[in-house]
Amino acid sequence: MVRYNPNEIEPRWQAYWDEHHTFATPEKVGEKKRYVLDMFPYPSGDGLHVGHPEGYTATDIVSRFARARGESVLHPMGFDAFGLPAEEHAIKTGEHPRVQTQRNIDNFTRQLKMLGFSYDWDRVLATTDEEYFRWTQWIFGVLYDTWFDHDQQKGRPISELPIPAEVTAEGELAIEQYRDSKRLAYLDDALVNWCPKLGTVLANEEVVDGKSEVGGHPVKRIPLRQWMLRITDYAERLLDGLDDLDWPTGIKKLQSDWIGRSTGGEVDFYLQRGAAGDDTGPFVAFKRARESEGFPADPGKDCLRVYTTRPDTLFGATYMVVAPEHPLIDVLVKPEQKDEVDAYREKASFKSDRERTDGDRAKTGVFTGSYAINPADGRSIPIWVADYVLAGYGTGAIMAVPAHDERDFEFAVAFDLPVIPVVDPPADHKQREEILAGKACFAAEGVAINSGEYDGKTTAEVKAALTAELAKQGLACEAVNYKLRDWLFSRQRFWGEPFPVLHEIDADGNATGVRRLVPDDQLPVTLPELADFKPHGRPEPPLAKADDDWLIVELDGTRYRRETNTMPQWAGSCWYYLRYIDPKNSDALIDPQKEKDWMPVDLYVGGAEHAVLHLLYSRFWHKVLFDRGHVTCPEPFGKLVNQGMILGEVEFTSFVDPSGKHVSTKDVKKDAEGNRVHKATGEQVEIVSLTEEQVVKKGEGFVLASDASIKVDSRAFKMSKSRGNVVNPDSVVRDYGADSLRLYEMFMGPLEATKPWAMNGVGGVRSFLDRVWRMIIDEPEDELKVSDAVVDTACDEEQLRVLHQTIRKVTEDNEAMSFNTAIAKMMEFTNHFTRCETRPREAMESFLILLAPYAPHMCEELWKHLGHNESISLQPWPKWDEAALVQSSIEIPVQINGKVKAKISLSPDAKPNEMGEAALADPAVQNAIGDKKVVKTIAVPGRMVNLVVK
Repeated sequence: MVRYNPNEIEPRWQAYWDEHHTFATPEKVGEKKRYVLDMFPYPSGDGLHVGHPEGYTATDIVSRFARARGESVLHPMGFDAFGLPAEEHAIKTGEHPRVQTQRNIDNFTRQLKMLGFSYDWDRVLATTDEEYFRWTQWIFGVLYDTWFDHDQQKGRPISELPIPAEVTAEGELAIEQYRDSKRLAYLDDALVNWCPKLGTVLANEEVVDGKSEVGGHPVKRIPLRQWMLRITDYAERLLDGLDDLDWPTGIKKLQSDWIGRSTGGEVDFYLQRGAAGDDTGPFVAFKRARESEGFPADPGKDCLRVYTTRPDTLFGATYMVVAPEHPLIDVLVKPEQKDEVDAYREKASFKSDRERTDGDRAKTGVFTGSYAINPADGRSIPIWVADYVLAGYGTGAIMAVPAHDERDFEFAVAFDLPVIPVVDPPADHKQREEILAGKACFAAEGVAINSGEYDGKTTAEVKAALTAELAKQGLACEAVNYKLRDWLFSRQRFWGEPFPVLHEIDADGNATGVRRLVPDDQLPVTLPELADFKPHGRPEPPLAKADDDWLIVELDGTRYRRETNTMPQWAGSCWYYLRYIDPKNSDALIDPQKEKDWMPVDLYVGGAEHAVLHLLYSRFWHKVLFDRGHVTCPEPFGKLVNQGMILGEVEFTSFVDPSGKHVSTKDVKKDAEGNRVHKATGEQVEIVSLTEEQVVKKGEGFVLASDASIKVDSRAFKMSKSRGNVVNPDSVVRDYGADSLRLYEMFMGPLEATKPWAMNGVGGVRSFLDRVWRMIIDEPEDELKVSDAVVDTACDEEQLRVLHQTIRKVTEDNEAMSFNTAIAKMMEFTNHFTRCETRPREAMESFLILLAPYAPHMCEELWKHLGHNESISLQPWPKWDEAALVQSSIEIPVQINGKVKAKISLSPDAKPNEMGEAALADPAVQNAIGDKKVVKTIAVPGRMVNLVVK
């Protein structure tokens, strides 16, 4: 007996595809191309789990389907290989990160090939390949060499930047500093996570609740000179570009919200030195200067600039708040407040942004001792420092309007600061009295009150009029703001791409402030050899430990020190889709004709967790390359699909009281301390795990099999090592075969849906594949032999209809990526033809071509046994015949007084009177009627005939 044995069949066909380069990308692109791309994985030491292949299987089906339809297909795979785990391993073991990374890549490659994905393995890349990151460094050079022209809304070469005459007059150094201030890649002081105990700078993902993930040590935020990318210059372009993308609406909204475009005004609050009403005082001189010179780009040190979306509430600003990191803190803090402010800032430096902005935490702050003058009415208002304001958002300072902002209201209540309502809520607002009394907050729009000449005007009217008036005085201007911040692009790690930047040093080794790029012909800048990878205990990058033969460079008679920060992991993933097109080009980033032939990516599939950062960063880099003429399309990814998460198997839990008796979930609550207790007795209950055999389905939920009154909890969780619910694809392939795994993951439900894993479901699709095998192969024989039922005859009418219905359904579902319904249709086909005494070869062969994208190994094997020497992967996709879909006759039941007595064949178009006549003419119906009289005939076209007799 020869049964379907995937463990023997699958490795053989994988070797065949490798040997024959079956899925190699064509050198010449045909009339229609399809660039199908997976978000490439980070090669972790754990390898793949069964959640990973879901998206990969979907893109593989699309790629195989497209090839069969004659399209030129590019379907590559690579590895986003720089990452913290490899460096942490190196710190612990001393083994170079590249060694473990390559070991992990080899394992991932083995697993991906084991699953039969039709990648063009000749194009595989890893972001850690020196020849790859040579071009990552080159792109950084493009960013460094580009400034954004806001008038033209595009990036231009820095050589084309207009230099103001006053800057030119100061000489070459001033000109270069001016250029540096406009570059898309620039240096600035930015906060990093410094852990004194570990002696190293940590990435955000290594910090949990203000402590290091390793060891739980306090982490402090300190400023460090770092590279930034001016992504904010492209905010409007990034926002506008979303309109033309075939992306999920939710993903577009996430990106739009992250960019966070808002309109409002920038307003300058003068830092009070004399009395606000003193005609000879500094404030009057400040106002006169502003009236003549206008609103400046740089506010200087004599005022605080804020951005607000509600300039109409200026009259309600009763205090100001600056972030603990604000650059003017030292100017603002009075000597008598210095110790208290310093202590507060030190404490704030150990908090993450999330902790600081958590809406549930009590507001804290310290008075600086300084006052500012409200430009709307000339009132002096105090300036506080508080950690709920972040330096990285807006200007790092706010005008606080407690009557109309919830956070400001909480702060004002905590520190007994004035609350002045300036927006009257609707008359029927349930809290109107409290709002007008300053006892509650109202954040919506309304009519102005307590706003001088603007009283009675609507919010929109006050916004426009007050902004215009302050703009005339040079104290404000209309502004568009974005939540999006410039991209912090430095990491203080070893395992990353080195920056191609050199810092000039003098004879004493001190930086002069002059920088230059490493010449293109000296790229890549490779990582130095280090004696060990342990932190050196100083808040600077590990590359600073390198020997001078790497660190110090001499070019054209000038000595330089290399940049010692490295790029973030995001860098390599920003452009990998371009390198796949031309992976071995050592002369250019990409061949222009190849880029034009293949771009943009036609289908990009990956997890929704990359909705913002990766996709936004990639779009930013691509737009810069587009502006500089290196690519021909403005967006990299035309269509985006996010596969849903595959959760672990459903887990069943119950509660037991101290006596061991089960308690229904509906009878359990949490007490004040968060403990689960019995609602009736207050006794603490314990969670216990149950097996599938211990529960039964009841209604929408589950109950104990031994006691149906006890409702149990059933839920699936995200797969994780800590939970112990990770399913390794190696074991699934060993027990069921790769084709079963692929088929099951597509059959679980819609691709975008979140679904729980169920191993018995894998067994179900394996049974389907066994039926397909038996439909074509004669299993009872000792040697593998095609079944005698498979014959070289034409399909009968019904077989032809089933075949062409299947072709149409699978074709349309493949186009819509509705893979689960396509599989269901193929199951129907198999059930139908398995019952047929003869199975025409033409139907079997067409069916195998339909199934091949889903279960390629088995279909290759069956195709070979049907007498073909060429791979089924190279066969053209079958087309359906509309004529074959039309039934010449249908069989309908004939009822007599509601009971079926016969079946008759009719044309599908038969009219009710024709159906009745045909029923009465049928001998079986006549016998059933006998001598009774037909009093009524009911005919439902295409469905049934019912005769009422007496």
